[in-house]
Amino acid sequence: MKFAEDDLNQGYFITAYDDASIQVNGKNFDSAMVISQETLVADWAPVSIESLLPEHIETIASLKPELVLLGTGAKLVFPEVRIYASLIQQGIGVEVMDTGAACRTYNILSSEGRRVVAGLII
Repeated sequence: MKFAEDDLNQGYFITAYDDASIQVNGKNFDSAMVISQETLVADWAPVSIESLLPEHIETIASLKPELVLLGTGAKLVFPEVRIYASLIQQGIGVEVMDTGAACRTYNILSSEGRRVVAGLII
């Protein structure tokens, strides 16, 4: 899916995605990532939702979000709560969804000025 163009000089936005890649500010990425308005961590370690570990969540938590979106790939798969329990204990909201939905939601919340961080698995 391709999105309408935003002002790409105002942080990181997802400009397109499909089952094999995510485009951020016009550049294609084909591996998992963590994205916020100010930070892009390409090549985030988990290659599938099944390989997601609590230490991967620490990369996200270090960005001090108010809300975390976990994109689980082409299908919605809920990870064990223990994986992201540290976020909940810190009062950080967590939403789990398929990666396409997470991409769309990230752009909306980010454009509203929310401190959202998305961990996206392709």
